[in-house]
Amino acid sequence: MSKIKAKKLNMSQHFLEDGVVVPFTWVDILENLSIKEGDLLNITGISKGKGFAGVIKKHGFSRGPKTHGASDRERSPGSIGSATEVSRVLKGKKMAGRHGNKTVTLKKRQVLLVDSSKVAVSGPLPGSYGSILKIELIAK
Repeated sequence: MSKIKAKKLNMSQHFLEDGVVVPFTWVDILENLSIKEGDLLNITGISKGKGFAGVIKKHGFSRGPKTHGASDRERSPGSIGSATEVSRVLKGKKMAGRHGNKTVTLKKRQVLLVDSSKVAVSGPLPGSYGSILKIELIAK
């Protein structure tokens, strides 16, 4: 199935009768596609870039001690490898670096509302407002 382009507009929420809050995102369909309520979509977009981030923000590492000899090592990653046997840093080691600005695909997002060229998709979507998304309709 081919992907079509859409533009992320804004987020909102819908309140059901039983008090449940359903968050959704409005998307402006830029190409012709027949989408109806209840359809499932795969949505691909580029996530927000967060710049250079340390291991605490990027990977959720725990902070080191503030005292007991740790004068400048509170937010450091700790040891990154052994010294005798391996003598190198293994591939895939979680380290500081650029965070975000990656291609993200969200699968099986449900269409909640359809209004002319605008579509309400359940939950949050990648990217900032106005960013271009690629939408693929999942065949049932």
